Amino acid sequence: MNGRVPRAALGLLGLLCLGVLVAWWLHHFERVERTVPLPPAGEAAYNPLYALRRALQADGIAVESRQRLDLAAHAPGAHDTVLLFGDPRTLAAREVEMLLAWVDSGGHLIVSTPRGRRLSAPRPSDLLPRLGLALLPGAGGCEAFQVPGQERHVEFCGGTRFTLRGIDPMLSWGDFADGFVFARQAYGAGRVDVLASLDFLENDKLAEAPHAALARQLLDPNYGRGSIHLVYAADVPPLWRLLLEHAWMAWAPLLLALLAWLWMRVQRIGPAMPPPAQARRSLLEHVQASGEHLRRYGRASLLHAAMRDAFLDRLRRRDPYAAALDGVARAEAIAARTGMPAPDIEHALRSPRPRDGNDFRLRVARLIEMRRRL
Repeated sequence: MNGRVPRAALGLLGLLCLGVLVAWWLHHFERVERTVPLPPAGEAAYNPLYALRRALQADGIAVESRQRLDLAAHAPGAHDTVLLFGDPRTLAAREVEMLLAWVDSGGHLIVSTPRGRRLSAPRPSDLLPRLGLALLPGAGGCEAFQVPGQERHVEFCGGTRFTLRGIDPMLSWGDFADGFVFARQAYGAGRVDVLASLDFLENDKLAEAPHAALARQLLDPNYGRGSIHLVYAADVPPLWRLLLEHAWMAWAPLLLALLAWLWMRVQRIGPAMPPPAQARRSLLEHVQASGEHLRRYGRASLLHAAMRDAFLDRLRRRDPYAAALDGVARAEAIAARTGMPAPDIEHALRSPRPRDGNDFRLRVARLIEMRRRL
């Protein structure tokens, strides 16, 4: 009995401590619910118009969503609406023709101006020039948009404004001074809406009441009369960004290992060594060295003879009559053609005095001048 009493007392003491801990926990903490937004998954992760499609389906509107226009496989009806969420400059000329022909039959086309400045000039076959619009990069700013019962709102802050050329739009938003952010024009039996930006239709922005109201007004012309085709470009991050964000645990150690290997293999850095002398293979230098050698050893007459032969060869081609003469007659004929004194010509054609450098240079200079004047 005496050995069991301490064990029972210790058990009761442990239960008492546990009860106190539970009471303290329940007194200081309470269960609450918290909603944590998860990142989009599935189609909502790459389709920026996924929320718009679901909203239109909930309203009983027939809607199709795809990444490419593909008018041959998905031809819109006469009262349908096509929304191009992307750069209209990527459309081929054939697609532009088919698209405008469909609008002329009663369709409703919605496009946005591209962002960024293009280095090349717009092609006449592009969609926006065909509609009579010209881009104004860097013009204007945000546009105020007030919905009754909502706070003050602004739109098109980062969009590219445009101007109208010879067009009287049905509806417009903006002016000719700062450019337009929206214009609706009639095209045959259909309508074409051009906006500076369609960002307000994206998944994370459509929940705002001003954006939902603006989207409903934009889709109004054929709303409920036909299907709505939402054409988007899949927003897939570039490979370098995926590697940088999700594969750093693999490439970072490999990069450190590569740097360590390079550090081990690199040569020790010392004073800069002069570059080795390269062999001189210039033909002009060899010719000059050969001439200097002949002149130094009293063979300057060979150089003079070579220069005289070159002059006489050109003389035979230019004036065969003068070349056939000899002595004073030849010198006078050459003088008549070149305008130089006949004695100087006769002196130049004779061989120089041995080891007389000045006489050699004078005769060669006259031969060069005579050859130039032929």
